[in-house]
Amino acid sequence: MPKAIILYEIDQSFGPNILAEYYLKQDDKIPTSILREFSEKHVKKGYSDVTIRDENNRYYSNIVNAESIDKENLYLGFILQEGEDLLSLKSIFENIEGKVVQDFSADKKEMTELLKDGLNSILSLIQKLQEPKIIKEILNERTKKMLDDGLLQEARELIDIGEEIPEKLAEEVKVAEKLLTAKEYRKAKKSFLKASELATLVQEEKIASFLKNKGEQVGMFPDLLRERENLQKEIVKITSEFEDNKLHLDDLLVEPVDRLIEISNNFEENEIIRELTKLKNNIQRVSRLAKELEGLKNKIKENLTNI
Repeated sequence: MPKAIILYEIDQSFGPNILAEYYLKQDDKIPTSILREFSEKHVKKGYSDVTIRDENNRYYSNIVNAESIDKENLYLGFILQEGEDLLSLKSIFENIEGKVVQDFSADKKEMTELLKDGLNSILSLIQKLQEPKIIKEILNERTKKMLDDGLLQEARELIDIGEEIPEKLAEEVKVAEKLLTAKEYRKAKKSFLKASELATLVQEEKIASFLKNKGEQVGMFPDLLRERENLQKEIVKITSEFEDNKLHLDDLLVEPVDRLIEISNNFEENEIIRELTKLKNNIQRVSRLAKELEGLKNKIKENLTNI
């Protein structure tokens, strides 16, 4: 479960502006520098979702599809717990996003309460997936209500599926997670979608949506791996020219390395991310030194002209 959730907008002229925020601990505040970096990557680089790390935390931000309320610059940001499953957060994002759009208000207190409910809904969903008996208890409550309302046939149907579906659902999720760990991405996707269908049978729509989204996210992994391979080839090519003392090429490396960091975030590859971040920092340092060197060259030319 994330440590914080932030709703903010990005103004083209003034940058990011927080509309509402909710923190599990009041000491946790999202740094202004992180919001600025989110803004740069969302607006200038066109990324729909962004992950950033510093020495203390991981931060995740995703654009909110809010065309229905004539908002084109809304974003949801999160501060993640240590070891937080980013893939699961991405998969549940649609549920929180829908609630934000549906109940959007200019009242900061109302939106803060909505964000708080969003975090609680994540916790509730995770508990249900980990404990099949919770789903069984919910189904029992629904069955009792149907019986009270005289819906005998519907109650019988729910009783029939309620005995076995929660256990099958939990088992299918375990299988899907195991396949994901084994990097069997296509099989994992199929298993997550099967689990989603089981959740739909017991009318657990939020769980069904979460598992479907997770399956679709996992289904994109083979494409991300191919993109990563192409980016790595591009970097090797640029670097080979860079070694020929063409210092101006360093700027061309920043964007593909930045994208490799984003891709590695999808796979939770912490060591690779750290190395890529070091590489990016060194590239940016070379860029600064190259510009300084170019400036010195121009001054030397000017000195020679004046002699």
